[in-house]
Amino acid sequence: MDHAAVLELFDRDMREGARPDGPGAVVERAGGVVRQAGSEQGWNGVLWSRLSGLAEADVDAVITEQVRYFAGLGRDFEWKLYGHDRPADLGGRLRAAGFTPEPEETLMIAECGELRLDAEPPEGIELRPVTDRSGVDLMVDVHEQAFGTDSSRLRHQLLAQLDADPDTIVAVVALADDVPVSSARMELTPGARFAGLWGGGTVPAWRGRGIYRALVAHRARIAAARGYRYLQVDASDQSRPILDRLGFAALTTTTPYVYAPR
Repeated sequence: MDHAAVLELFDRDMREGARPDGPGAVVERAGGVVRQAGSEQGWNGVLWSRLSGLAEADVDAVITEQVRYFAGLGRDFEWKLYGHDRPADLGGRLRAAGFTPEPEETLMIAECGELRLDAEPPEGIELRPVTDRSGVDLMVDVHEQAFGTDSSRLRHQLLAQLDADPDTIVAVVALADDVPVSSARMELTPGARFAGLWGGGTVPAWRGRGIYRALVAHRARIAAARGYRYLQVDASDQSRPILDRLGFAALTTTTPYVYAPR
């Protein structure tokens, strides 16, 4: 895989050419950025920017305009900054404007045809598709245990997608004797070449047994069958070694810069 070419394609397909990620969301191209405005429970933020070559004051003005825009909507929002975005001091400028950086992750990408997809769930684990409210309840329960965060936004997002456009999402929960112990989802953008793997998490007592690896392989097989060429993951330090062994390559970093109106 040509890393530079694939990263350029990812920027073009999934950032500059982004489509709304759910019902009611709108993607706009304005003032050198691509941004998404969604519901209060949805994702709001800046996906891509072209600010290289601008004067420092003009970069700051673009940032100020995004703050003004989302404040007018009454929304917290995220500026999703990648390691290769320019100018090089954009992160510092976002912090100066009142944004708070969250933990850095690694953008990892693999070609479906080059992945090792033979990983199966360990004995006693059933992978069950999430297609209705009861499945969403199981998935949200796992997510809250695995990440220690409130998952009301995830619940809203999943229910809205399953109701309005179920072909754009694949969600799965891993069960041990009908008890949910791990879950994950995959976002499928029609017409794109990249399928996104999101939310893979396992409750603490079941980690280290190969469930996460099996969930990656399960979703990868589905993506390949549906004609997607690449898989994309924003990987934490915990998941990166597993993805390395499966055949993913690290292409850049990504850091969410979050702005919450005071």
